Amino acid sequence: EDPSLERHFKGHRDAVTSVDFSRAKKQLVSGSMDSSLMIWSMKPQMRAYRFVGHKDAVLCVQFSPSGHLVASGSRDKTVRLWIPSIKGESTVFKAHTATVRSVHFSSDGQSLVTASDDKTVKVWTVHRQKFLFSLSQHINWVRCARFSPDGRLIVSSSDDKTVKLWDKTSRECIHSFCEHGGFVNHVDFHPSGNCIAAGGTDSTVKLWDVRMNRLLQHYQGNSVVNSLSFHPSGNYLVTASSDSTLKILDLLEGRLLYTLHGHQGPATCVAFSRDGDFFASGGSDEQVMVWKTNFDTDYGDVVKPQKYSSSVDGTHGTGVEMDCGSHHKKTKTQDSGRTHEQQDEETSLANTLEHIMGQLDVLTQTVSILEQRLTLTEDKLKECLENQQKIIQNKTN
Repeated sequence: EDPSLERHFKGHRDAVTSVDFSRAKKQLVSGSMDSSLMIWSMKPQMRAYRFVGHKDAVLCVQFSPSGHLVASGSRDKTVRLWIPSIKGESTVFKAHTATVRSVHFSSDGQSLVTASDDKTVKVWTVHRQKFLFSLSQHINWVRCARFSPDGRLIVSSSDDKTVKLWDKTSRECIHSFCEHGGFVNHVDFHPSGNCIAAGGTDSTVKLWDVRMNRLLQHYQGNSVVNSLSFHPSGNYLVTASSDSTLKILDLLEGRLLYTLHGHQGPATCVAFSRDGDFFASGGSDEQVMVWKTNFDTDYGDVVKPQKYSSSVDGTHGTGVEMDCGSHHKKTKTQDSGRTHEQQDEETSLANTLEHIMGQLDVLTQTVSILEQRLTLTEDKLKECLENQQKIIQNKTN
């Protein structure tokens, strides 16, 4: 069955720049050139929240893994962390000396990586928003930065036409991929962590193996690629392009599966939900669209790597293998020595721990908000005292 348009949301007053689903698919966040974020409920008839705080265009948004926080980056050089509730409270920190183009949480929710027009990639702690370190070998704007699923690597893409792979521990650039012929707008890790995909102004999508540092697949399209997202199975990739289309690539067969037309004008951003059942897209037409995936209910059978070569609708796959350790159809296995009760207990414990971590996120964020308010109050008190002292001095003089 083909992907189908499920819903579309209208509320932004300028181009949509970024979209992301919460873990449980209950909410969808979008950022816009109108300087606001919007949190959309996936439940029908539920009203959306508009979050206002940034003083310029919001270029990137992302839910934390727990879904209890949202990070946003802006042209106003700041990053904000929001609690996605009706109050829309946030803490703000000056992250860079220029536009912030990308924010991304590590899979454990403890770190945040940001990318900026100041040519740097920076890593922060989520709790207290403490700066940890900078990565600064790019020689032009950095458009995108992402943690690997295991958090050990960082990948970044830039207007210097390179994609750089970094070791988080040593903070060194392990490899630079220089095959793009234009600005590299977006990059992301395959769910296995063994591959990366990048798209850019040269209208191509390229996939590399990060273990061997070699090009695996290359797709030549007809228009600038603004954004891309891997399906959680690792078997598919969706892209958003300036020709207003969304394209779904089958990575196992190295071919274009679908071209979707929905947006009027450039499609600027796209993201799969955490389970892959849906994907969302945003465009310069100010709309956010939610699509039902449909095409991949069982994630396909286990397929051995093979040679591919295809040419469909202007998208060409190269004749190279695709072996990223894709997540395939789950097969039933004998689980020796563990009862259903033990498995249920483990699942329950994992859910409880996740809930506690989520609550900790909210608590820490609330403390940070209170601290910022306290600092503001102290500053105002100092200002008042200084003014009073000046008045007294003037009177005595």
